[in-house]
Amino acid sequence: MGKGVWAKVHAKAIGGDRLTGYTATITSATLRLRESRIVADLLIRQANDDVWREIVFENNVLQMNSIESIRRVSRLLRARMEPLGSKIWLLIRDGDRLQATQAVLAGAVKHSRLLGDFMDIVLREQRSLFAQKLEYWMWDEYIGSCRGRDFKMPQWSESTIKKLRSSIFSMLSEAGYLENTRSLRLQTVFLDDQLRHCLREREERYVLRCLEVME
Repeated sequence: MGKGVWAKVHAKAIGGDRLTGYTATITSATLRLRESRIVADLLIRQANDDVWREIVFENNVLQMNSIESIRRVSRLLRARMEPLGSKIWLLIRDGDRLQATQAVLAGAVKHSRLLGDFMDIVLREQRSLFAQKLEYWMWDEYIGSCRGRDFKMPQWSESTIKKLRSSIFSMLSEAGYLENTRSLRLQTVFLDDQLRHCLREREERYVLRCLEVME
């Protein structure tokens, strides 16, 4: 396929859980497994606002340098994980590194259509072509095609687009879909069976489709 392949509107809906609209919120944090385990624990414990404030802000369990960083990252991680439900929170808190990382990625995909569609469209296309790696131009073409799917998408600056690319490539590397952020070599990823079951149980068809893309 040529470089303009993603300019076509990818209009097919995948289940009822698909997000609408592209945002840049993903730049606030990559997967942050350690911090995500802490947030998952607070969700499991059904911590109230006072407990959140004490543990996250006063005790600074996320180990960040400023209140603004703590606020931004804790809010994003909570927003990613809260909709996943208690069974997946347990996988994040108690699972081994692979299982927990995939579960955190599931939350990131559910929260960010920009990440999910990149996996569902670009990674899927490259997988079907037996491509060995991603190229930077693929990200540029993907961003260019996003407006066809979301005409209200913000007009991001070049620096924001590069930051978004860096964040998403880093997340894909953390989860094993890329060998690393230098080579951009694609890797086979098998989804954890327990996580797959939880996502099917919650009818998270879009999230599941994205995570299974490199199997």
